[in-house]
Amino acid sequence: MACSSRLYLVLTLSIYVGISLASPLEDQKRDKITKLPGQPGNVGFDQYSGYVTVNEKRGRALFYWLIEAPHSRIPQSRPLVLWLNGGPGCSSIAFGASEEIGPFRIRPNGKKLFLNPYAWNNLANLLFLDSPAGVGFSYANKTKDLYTFGDGKTAKDAYTFLVNWFERFPQYKHREFYIAGESYAGHYVPQLAQLVYQRNKGIKDPVLNFKGFLVGNPVTDDYHDHVGTFEYWWNHGLISDSTYSRLRIACNFGSSQHPTKQCAQALRVAVIKEQGDIDPYSLNTMPCNESLLFRHGLNGRYPWISRAYDPCTERHSNVYYNRPKVQEALHANITGIPYSWKSCSDIVGTYWTDSPLSMLPIYRELIDAGLKIWVFSGDTDTVVPLTATRYSIAALKLPTILNWYPWYDNTKLGGWSQVYKGLTFVTVRGAGHEDIKCLFGNAFGALETRKPLSGCFCACLAPPKRQTKRSLNEVVVVQIWVHGGSRKAQFCKLGIRDNGIPLLAYTLELQICIILESLGEVK
Repeated sequence: MACSSRLYLVLTLSIYVGISLASPLEDQKRDKITKLPGQPGNVGFDQYSGYVTVNEKRGRALFYWLIEAPHSRIPQSRPLVLWLNGGPGCSSIAFGASEEIGPFRIRPNGKKLFLNPYAWNNLANLLFLDSPAGVGFSYANKTKDLYTFGDGKTAKDAYTFLVNWFERFPQYKHREFYIAGESYAGHYVPQLAQLVYQRNKGIKDPVLNFKGFLVGNPVTDDYHDHVGTFEYWWNHGLISDSTYSRLRIACNFGSSQHPTKQCAQALRVAVIKEQGDIDPYSLNTMPCNESLLFRHGLNGRYPWISRAYDPCTERHSNVYYNRPKVQEALHANITGIPYSWKSCSDIVGTYWTDSPLSMLPIYRELIDAGLKIWVFSGDTDTVVPLTATRYSIAALKLPTILNWYPWYDNTKLGGWSQVYKGLTFVTVRGAGHEDIKCLFGNAFGALETRKPLSGCFCACLAPPKRQTKRSLNEVVVVQIWVHGGSRKAQFCKLGIRDNGIPLLAYTLELQICIILESLGEVK
């Protein structure tokens, strides 16, 4: 988006949603989407979108898009999942909703939509949020705000959004709630999760019934991200020996958001001169013919943090969401200002302020609190590769419950997994930075737990009462009965090929695998 057009937007756009005097039902009726231009007919689920004010004085409002589960799947019984994309500065509407886990895909002409068979709203109600203000359709009336965003302000605004949004949609109060995202949302998600957890302390029945979070190819810890990323580049023949050594010295594993001049120069050599015209977000995918030119405009920033995926796919979104009829249907840009919507904000990403070096202290706090964490990595991503994530997880020094094993989507190898106490790590075979987008079937299979997956570990919300198992050399079939809690668990059978180690599981309605507190509690 051109700088001048964005400034024009924030200077002239008025607050759409203040403290509403209308009832929640009236607010919901106003936000309900009747039909999007080019949308297939009879989709069988409800959608809502609009603005929620997070700072009335500064004129900041965040844009959301709620896509509920199909009526046939009883959405009122399904959990709520908030999805955040990273950047920083990239739109969850453009990427999460339109290219990854949402129910619609945009055709190349930017006029028609078609259904995504692997949409996550088959299992949960999805809430996409453009965050912070200045990203996507979200806005701020004070121009200065766009130059002062960082992790801290973003988390606080997102929390305020949730509080106000739940007032507009009271039917979601006390519903099971999860936060998910990818890339630089590896910061957004745990930071918001920490804020929700801390604000919930001491509340017996919190409105935000937060259960855990899921992150994909997440920016987690700058030191380990550097080590793992440079190692991945070198091991895959993308950089020379000398550049590998130079990166390790020049970058000194410091800040990824604010690299030193020497580090930025070394990165330019690696990314522009040596890697060639690859698609860094999916190594085995043919790149868009714009990708090399795209990466020439790094301005010294790290390419994997400053942008989202292949610009060729972004073009579909840029065409579709700039259509006035689409904006009208979404209740977006309600003043009709003629500005160019863009999937990522150059201003927000360039002038990002605070970015802590590590999320690991937050992981430790939330694991100790009993919240569940699920981390997945596409194994062809060169941006935040699985080696980086594995190093970060290893630094937590968590006890291993189940060692490295393959998981299957039906009979097809989907990837590998390791289960720790409080955290499950899963790789998605053949997938890139945007796992769900690059390999729909495998990634959906990794997360879909309503049908048993041979090798996919999904465990219990409460300790199992008893188990049965077969020979250590055979496929193990485990049956468990789970007691406690408000939900009724069902028996589950999983065929496992992992050197005879039994996996204890039952089917969950949500796509997030939740691990056992301790195998020692199994009798």
